[in-house]
Amino acid sequence: MEAVDDTTSQTRIGAELWQVLARHRWRTVAAVVLLLVAKLATVAVPLLLKRIIDAFSGSTLPARLPLYLLIGYALLRFSSTLFNEWRDLLFVRVTLTAVSAYAQKTFAHLHALGPRFHAQRKLGSLLPDIDRGTSGIAFLLGVGLFTIVPTMVEIGLVLAIMLNRYEVGFAAIILVTFLVYAGFTLVFTARRVVYQRRVNKLDSRAKGQLADSLINYDTVKYFTNEAFEAHRFSIIMDDWRAAGAANQRALFTLHVGQSALIALGVAAIMVLAGQAVMARRMSVGDLVLINAYALQVCLPLNALGFVYREARDAWVNAERLFALLRERPEIRDPPDAPALRVGAGDIVFEHVHFHYDPGRPVLVDVNLHIAAGTTVAVVGRSGSGKSTLARLLLRYYDPGSGRILIDGQDIRQVAAASVRAAIGVVPQDTALFNDTIGSNIAYGRLGSTHGEVVAACRAAQLHELIAALPLKYETPVGERGVNISGGEKQRIAIARAILKDPPILIFDEATSALDSDSEHAITQELDRLSRNRTTLIIAHRLSTVVNAHLIVVMDRGRIVEQGSHAELLRRRGMYARLWLLQQRMDKETPH
Repeated sequence: MEAVDDTTSQTRIGAELWQVLARHRWRTVAAVVLLLVAKLATVAVPLLLKRIIDAFSGSTLPARLPLYLLIGYALLRFSSTLFNEWRDLLFVRVTLTAVSAYAQKTFAHLHALGPRFHAQRKLGSLLPDIDRGTSGIAFLLGVGLFTIVPTMVEIGLVLAIMLNRYEVGFAAIILVTFLVYAGFTLVFTARRVVYQRRVNKLDSRAKGQLADSLINYDTVKYFTNEAFEAHRFSIIMDDWRAAGAANQRALFTLHVGQSALIALGVAAIMVLAGQAVMARRMSVGDLVLINAYALQVCLPLNALGFVYREARDAWVNAERLFALLRERPEIRDPPDAPALRVGAGDIVFEHVHFHYDPGRPVLVDVNLHIAAGTTVAVVGRSGSGKSTLARLLLRYYDPGSGRILIDGQDIRQVAAASVRAAIGVVPQDTALFNDTIGSNIAYGRLGSTHGEVVAACRAAQLHELIAALPLKYETPVGERGVNISGGEKQRIAIARAILKDPPILIFDEATSALDSDSEHAITQELDRLSRNRTTLIIAHRLSTVVNAHLIVVMDRGRIVEQGSHAELLRRRGMYARLWLLQQRMDKETPH
């Protein structure tokens, strides 16, 4: 089964690379022509060298210096290099365009994949796969045309010349050497691919572990687990070292075997040529010519073996990239899906069922109406399905059954990007790019002016804080925003949402990670931001949602209560119990 999968994968990769060459057919054809001309010049060099040697090694020296032979010899050598370099200059655009296109395609594809894929992948191991994959594509494009093809052409021309000018034994030795060498290389390279795949897998795993540990640097420090992290990394590196050593042993066997076969072939040719010279059937020039051709065939043959090994490695690397590109996005728009026509922002969840894993329902028959311009808060215990409502509304996932409507339109029937464009999100953990404060805020609406960014910051009560910084809006926030506080991050998220100016807002646990003073200040900003907008608040702290028009209580994926704050307290149900519990905890918590 694995062999079938391997063959299928190779066929797919070959078809992809062929399409790349087809898109640049004229450059490819021109590069091949230049390559053939260069090879013809290379093959002609020993012929001209034989004539020069014969002219000077005869019983009498020539009457005049054969300048045309000597200059022609130099020009042939130069032309071989010239045409090869010209070929590379012409074809480099094809290679660079292909690598750039696949890198961009992979980048866009990763953003198209859903959160389930990204939750299961380690970024540190994903990046090496992409890097090695694009490098593999570049290598394969150059190898197929500029090493394998010219080497075969060169061997064919040499065999033709040898058959035409000399005893059949010379051509027979070259042909047998080539066939044995090719068979040996194919068999032993196939065995080594297993080791190379393991090395690549362990390399990606090591980089993933390294990135994950460094991203969680603070957690490692909190629990003084530096030694544990180093030990865990050393185990992976020990496996990688063992796999690399096994790979090198296989490579040693391959290299030594190839070199031995070439040495035997060259020795057989030279012995046969030496006997012919001693018997006066060939001249010294013929001996030099045969030696040159033997080396001219055997050295490219050795290079061909190296290239084949590298090509198999490149193929293995490209497999990972193409496997990544074959990952299907969970959310796919219908063909020619229209954009969402945004009106007042009326939202309806209609008999929505959803699960992440079969057998573990997250939402069960949820019916919820968020009227246009109102604020609805969803509360409940952890794992009750609150945040899943926001993810479904953003179309990170589609419901298993039921539907979600915005202004009467089923969001599965419209373009997902247009749904997200209509929604602003202030998350619990604000993600920031390693850029300036101004750039991070401007990300909320690309193309916004500095004045619009400042206005959004003023509305979010953030401008004065930024203005007090030495670099103001050009202040770097650091990796993941480590240079600024949690409250400042949340204000940046609010400023982003203000700048986007969407008709629908989602606050997903937007104040749960803040202290009481920051929570109170941020809650006031959120209240101001949500006025006259349709707002969904996912909340853990009930004190932040008492002013909501409607409070929905969820438990085990179901809506168990809904009403205003006062109504729910009067019912003495789950909301009232949660409220009393939080009030008691607040009183017991020392300030």
